[in-house]
Amino acid sequence: MTKLSLFSIVLSFLMLIAPVKAQEAPAPWQDVITGQVEAFRLHDSPAALSFAGASFKENFADPEQFYLAIANWGYAPILESRSHSFGSYQLVEAGVVLQRVTFTGKDQALYEAIYQLNLEADGWRVGGVQLIRTPGVGV
Repeated sequence: MTKLSLFSIVLSFLMLIAPVKAQEAPAPWQDVITGQVEAFRLHDSPAALSFAGASFKENFADPEQFYLAIANWGYAPILESRSHSFGSYQLVEAGVVLQRVTFTGKDQALYEAIYQLNLEADGWRVGGVQLIRTPGVGV
């Protein structure tokens, strides 16, 4: 086997396995979303509020009131979700990101959320969420 043929085989092999190794690390704001979602799932109100933006913290001195407000505002599918996955994101301006998140609800229904995250003095924080039910069933 010539050196060129061996090189071609090795290069082809590396190109096949490269996508497996090239998985991107989560963006820092995705860790914030996951942290808040997991806190909601565990009904850990103080932790859930800790991931919220300053305006939420100013309006909700009691973390349990924050949790109940989120549930009453129609976000129960997030609080009770079985899983979530991240889609595309858009940097709107410096310190503001919109992140698409798909949730599978407890009833296997699918929900699409757009999170607005703001970079505050203490890091990325959830500034707001828009949630809609989408067609289909999660697995």
